[in-house]
Amino acid sequence: MKKLSAILLLALSFLNAPIARAADMQLRIGTLAPKNSLYHRQLMKMGEAWRNAQGGASKYIVYPDGSQGGEAEMARRMRIGQLQSALLSVVGLREIEPSIAALQNLPLLFRSWEELDYVREKMRPAMEKKFLDKGFVVLAWGDAGWVRFFSKEAAVRPDDYKRMKFFAWGSEQEQQSIMKSLGYTPVPLETADILPSIQTGMINVVPSTPYFALASQIYNTAPHMLEINWAPIVGAMVVTTKAWDAMTPAAQEALRSAGEKAGAQMRAQARREVDEAVDAMKKRGLIVHKPNAQEMQEWNELADKLYPRIRGTMVPADTFDEVFRHVKAYRATQGK
Repeated sequence: MKKLSAILLLALSFLNAPIARAADMQLRIGTLAPKNSLYHRQLMKMGEAWRNAQGGASKYIVYPDGSQGGEAEMARRMRIGQLQSALLSVVGLREIEPSIAALQNLPLLFRSWEELDYVREKMRPAMEKKFLDKGFVVLAWGDAGWVRFFSKEAAVRPDDYKRMKFFAWGSEQEQQSIMKSLGYTPVPLETADILPSIQTGMINVVPSTPYFALASQIYNTAPHMLEINWAPIVGAMVVTTKAWDAMTPAAQEALRSAGEKAGAQMRAQARREVDEAVDAMKKRGLIVHKPNAQEMQEWNELADKLYPRIRGTMVPADTFDEVFRHVKAYRATQGK
């Protein structure tokens, strides 16, 4: 009888072991978002919901400010288990699934946030399935505002920028090749290198959202901003399926629910802060240049030249075509 009891106790200990390990798991999250920014705060709210549901001695650690490297590096760290999750823009997400680039790397395509939202929601189920097939669960979709051009010298027309040196993400070699083919000079760097590089003259123009330009103080050295909605910065929080599968069902549900709420908050707040950030920088010396109709036509012509180069290189051809179909369908419903 004692022997049988011992066997039963041993069996129960094995059954309970995975639960204990799951409850004590650690979730490490990387992001370029500055500490205490709206993105960082939303990540911390998600962590609180997850810890309460996961229980035990579980830990949720956010590494802001790019302390885990650039976005391509964070994608690599997730693959080898040094990070379990990250809040990434398309720059990092495309290291996992290239088709995501269609939401960010098509300049002047989206005319409004409503267009972007429509296209993303149409593509979302298939896109999330693609990420799942690559070993990642998408928890939250966000964006960070429109890309504007911040430069040391005044510039309004596309040709004005040909004499300047552009910041370019080091991992986006296709983009650099396209820029060079059109007469522009990209300088591949990581995000953390932007401020010192523009201060020393290594670069003199930075494509950036107003929020990031304000938070990083880029505008102090590059005080000229072109008011053009070049492209949206789109992002998502992803977690590895290995980490996801190790969570309790309650923790999975709590994290997914918190992710949906965080994504909505990030999108809403980021869109409001575009204008707020511009107003704040204008009070501190930012000079805003708005293209006239003729200059805007030149920018649209540049975008038209870019699309054939982007299709099949930066954006897979089938996804490129799908985005254009959705945009056309949306505009048809709006009578545009």
